[in-house]
Amino acid sequence: MSQTVLLCPGQGAQAVGMGTAWAAASNAARGIIDAADRAITLPVGKTLSAICAEGPLDQLSRTDISQPALYTVGVACAAAMRECAPSLPAAAAGLSLGEYTALHLAGSFSFEDGLRLVALRGRFMQDAAEASRGGMVALIGADEEKALEVCAKAAEGDVLVCANFNAPGQIVLSGHATACDRAVTVAGDLGLRAAKLVVAGAFHSPLMQPAAERLANALDQTAFSAPTCPVWSNVTARPHGSDPATIKRLLVEQLTAPVRWSQSCTNLIAAMRSGGTVVAYREVAPGTVLKGLMKRIDRTCEVSSHDQPDSVAP
Repeated sequence: MSQTVLLCPGQGAQAVGMGTAWAAASNAARGIIDAADRAITLPVGKTLSAICAEGPLDQLSRTDISQPALYTVGVACAAAMRECAPSLPAAAAGLSLGEYTALHLAGSFSFEDGLRLVALRGRFMQDAAEASRGGMVALIGADEEKALEVCAKAAEGDVLVCANFNAPGQIVLSGHATACDRAVTVAGDLGLRAAKLVVAGAFHSPLMQPAAERLANALDQTAFSAPTCPVWSNVTARPHGSDPATIKRLLVEQLTAPVRWSQSCTNLIAAMRSGGTVVAYREVAPGTVLKGLMKRIDRTCEVSSHDQPDSVAP
């Protein structure tokens, strides 16, 4: 019997149609999606299940819609997997927003409380993005030292920081739009490939501080429990401890601090291997983004993606 590690995707994994096959195949998944429809009202006059199923993509990709949608579909997928193969995860990790999915699946808060939090998080981040002219730039082929050099040369008094360490050679910068424009040029001068990303704002940068302050108040009003299994923190690249107050503090910091996904996965793999048991890494829906990143992080680590209903046997 292998142990299961759940990996939970973040914003950017959304796609029209996500979750619909799981809802059709599983009563447990359908129940989660129906609960989400009852619990929240989206700002576009559609139910969450309708916008997941029908789009349009530009609405589904809005920060204040994609975050509750991704959380719901991830939890629905995990519920369906448990329906087929009942078991508790041995560990969990999630990329940015996905950290909330992972914490819920580890029992830190109820589905409804998590849904409320991610809906507020998405709204706060959308508001902060609209209040600042920010953007993000993907660097290909850069290590942290080179990425910091690009930031230092391109900032020119603006905000420009490393925001996502997704995989070796894949780092995302975040900051003012003007600095992001300069970063593309500077990166080219340093022999790096760079591309501006289509995003609402400068996520995981100091420009998200207004969102972080509002999120802190929402977290203060939400009941948390210690996770029932290790859940890796994006901020520290280490497992969260058992203190709810510390978990909440790290979730606030996550909005303005870099997401250390690559290091988190490396540490997670090492920790699981030290236990000496067979480990099955499973990426919950939607998409296969984390499977692709893991190939860059550790080619010996196989990830099974469950974007659509398939074999979920342990």
